[in-house]
Amino acid sequence: MFDLTNKVAFITGAGQGMGAGIAEAMAHAGAKVIATGRSQNVFETAERIGHGVEARLLDVSDEKMVAETAGDILKKYGHVDILVNNAGIMLPVDARTMESEIREKQYRINVCGCWNCTRAFLPQMMEQSYGRIINLSSVTGPMVADSGMMAYAPTKGAILAFTKALALEGAPYNVTANSILPGMIRSHMTAITANNNSREDPEAFFQRVAKGIPMGRYGTAQEVGFLAAFLASDEAGYITGAEIVIDGGHCLPETIALTGPYPLHSEPRYCYEDD
Repeated sequence: MFDLTNKVAFITGAGQGMGAGIAEAMAHAGAKVIATGRSQNVFETAERIGHGVEARLLDVSDEKMVAETAGDILKKYGHVDILVNNAGIMLPVDARTMESEIREKQYRINVCGCWNCTRAFLPQMMEQSYGRIINLSSVTGPMVADSGMMAYAPTKGAILAFTKALALEGAPYNVTANSILPGMIRSHMTAITANNNSREDPEAFFQRVAKGIPMGRYGTAQEVGFLAAFLASDEAGYITGAEIVIDGGHCLPETIALTGPYPLHSEPRYCYEDD
């Protein structure tokens, strides 16, 4: 494990799934972790991880709330060295019936949330001439897509563009910015997908999807956490503007086992989110 001792890490969407896995990996690597999320899950996650993880409620789409929370954290700890923009939401809806509000909600959280948190901590990182910013994109959008993703997919593509621009601005100040593009990771979000596709036997859906993954299995939140911990470490100091796929080779085959699309409705019945 990479050594993050004396580093302060601020992680969004850390109540469950990949955010929780990232918080756990960084805490075990020695970082002081501030885990944030919109639900009370974040407090349970912090207690489970231990290692002094601090939990905070945060809606990343609320610019004022983000600024106030960041100010409080900087006042308390003096610095934040690592920012992980993980909070995200997916609302799969048929493009023919998707309301503008459904599109805008995904942009506010996935894209504007990333901007709000980065803007809150970037000046301090530049001032201290050190920072590691890790943005969670996805293979969905930049590399592949499913039906119902007309709003979600562009947000994940936007995160890549944002990361590249940020990497360029941060480089003179020793602030790196990189994107992680997860594929099929076993998480709360994919569990909802499995339940909606196969209510009687969700595990059968997981097994069916896994057959189309070259490594034959879903990834884990912990594996995403290990990757994030590396990108946050001093050993990754010369990596910036990178797009790192973690999908077990899922995007490699020209043909894959058909697993069926996300169930679509005229309005979102299910909210897939990392928070």
